[in-house]
Amino acid sequence: MNAVLGDLPTWKLTDLYSSPSGPDLDRDLKKAAEQADAFAKTYEGKVAALDGKGLGKAIAEYEALSDLTGRIGSYAQLYYAQNMADSERGSFSQNVQEKLTDIGSKLVFFRLEINKLEDADLAAKQKDPALAKYGPWLRDLRVWRPHQLSDELEKALHEKYVVGRAAWSRLFDETITRLRYPFRNETLNEPQILDRLSSKDSAIRKEAAKSFGKVQGDNIAVFSLITNTLAKDKEIEDRWRKYARPQSAMNLGNVVEDEVVDALASAVKAAYPRLAHRYYKLKAKWFGVETMPYWDRNAPLPEHDDRVIPWPEAEKTVLDAYNAFSPELAGVGRKFFGTGWIDAPASPGKSPGAFAHPTVPSSHPFLLLNYQGKVRDVMTLAHELGHGVHQVLAAGQGALMADTPLTLAETASVFGEMLTFQSLLKSAPDTATRKAMLAGKVEDMLNTVVRQIAFYDFESRVHMKRREGELTPDALGEIWMAVQKESLGPAFTFDDEYKHYWSYIGHFIHSPFYVYAYAFGDCLVNSLYAVYQSGLPDFQAKYLDMLKAGGVKRHKELLAPFGLDASDPAFWDKGLSVISGFVDELEKL
Repeated sequence: MNAVLGDLPTWKLTDLYSSPSGPDLDRDLKKAAEQADAFAKTYEGKVAALDGKGLGKAIAEYEALSDLTGRIGSYAQLYYAQNMADSERGSFSQNVQEKLTDIGSKLVFFRLEINKLEDADLAAKQKDPALAKYGPWLRDLRVWRPHQLSDELEKALHEKYVVGRAAWSRLFDETITRLRYPFRNETLNEPQILDRLSSKDSAIRKEAAKSFGKVQGDNIAVFSLITNTLAKDKEIEDRWRKYARPQSAMNLGNVVEDEVVDALASAVKAAYPRLAHRYYKLKAKWFGVETMPYWDRNAPLPEHDDRVIPWPEAEKTVLDAYNAFSPELAGVGRKFFGTGWIDAPASPGKSPGAFAHPTVPSSHPFLLLNYQGKVRDVMTLAHELGHGVHQVLAAGQGALMADTPLTLAETASVFGEMLTFQSLLKSAPDTATRKAMLAGKVEDMLNTVVRQIAFYDFESRVHMKRREGELTPDALGEIWMAVQKESLGPAFTFDDEYKHYWSYIGHFIHSPFYVYAYAFGDCLVNSLYAVYQSGLPDFQAKYLDMLKAGGVKRHKELLAPFGLDASDPAFWDKGLSVISGFVDELEKL
């Protein structure tokens, strides 16, 4: 029980397994291994000979096995996330991952053999309802067909993953989790020191920024090695698979065309001056200066609501906002509270940031937060709950088709944030509070859109430059500084230690080129919210249908009922104009 924040919930991982050494986990690992052996014995080398009904039955068995291995893997990941500094948890997670990799290697043949089928042959088989049901999964599997390697190579890559990319990712996670940042009389972990950067006290912000930059700089050799190794690893695999660009594999996985992502990135970069540059110039004026140090980027305004919000109030605020939009949506949201589905305290060793882990359709999602009672933390709860609700609603599509492409995976989360923000804005008691709230929202949107596209730009430059040879820490720092100056504009000054700030961003390591999905989601939700405000009939029902679709439909189909099309270049400007409209309002206030 936290005296200020209230009783913060923690996960009930026994919903998955009794304990890391429990007989139920051991039983399921054995069961998964036996089922994988039996599956390979039944189907390896025989997929082409199956009729539609037989292939449908095989995919149903593969799906059930995916649900089982997904449950095991989720448990290991979540148990590790609770304390990544604990070597016993790290070892447990690694051992489970290695066992699952061994199981998965027995199943690699199945996707490969399906992709060897000719289009006409597969289309004929799909006339059988047993196989037609899996049409969307087959459609998304087939996009990898031109990039598929030989069976032996695919199997080797699968088996080596656990000591390759996954091991480097683990090194990054454990390094960042173990780092401690000296601050006055304390030593803080990463979420705690970054939280100080939004303090009302400028001296606290400066000290925190300097400490963070120094510790990252002291460890920059490790972060640079990890980044260089993974960028080279990606370049080698991309070359073998014949991907046109470093971004192409992620876009293919997101079921979005390179041109659509290019249009988004171009639109945001063209809007830097009217969004970030204009807003931060305005913020500098409010602070009575021409330029601000970089640590004032997220500095709250003097009118900012800096009270500590206890957990029960945060829960009520978010659920009330969801309920005002749709009681059905709020009903799903309520399932997360008081049930062990959320882990909220900011505890030592815990995974930094926040996430919603979908686990598998036969279970339920788990949300991780580092809740410290700020208004931003309430917004993070609204965001992650959106993901969680989306995952619950999409679970009906089954283990193979519940996952939403990343381009639409941020839709429910950002929409949930917008609902919560608009609800809080309506209840603002005066103009000063309204101004502070609008400024906070604009900053969140700039962090989601401008900052993430700047991250995407940084990655693009790093991966292209890495093709010419290994990048020194200074070279990485120079690319970072160039991108930050372009995106944030002339209102900021950057001290030398800021060049190390790229090194803590986990997305660069875990999922290269993922970051544009945030900007995609934000711009999409801005357009979607404008449609909602315009009074489109049955909007709530259409919105819930979109969430329930999971990965069954692509972005064009999902957005059509709302009259939106992400492949239209004007679409992005529509979303960006919502942010620019908020800045207009702030200029008037």
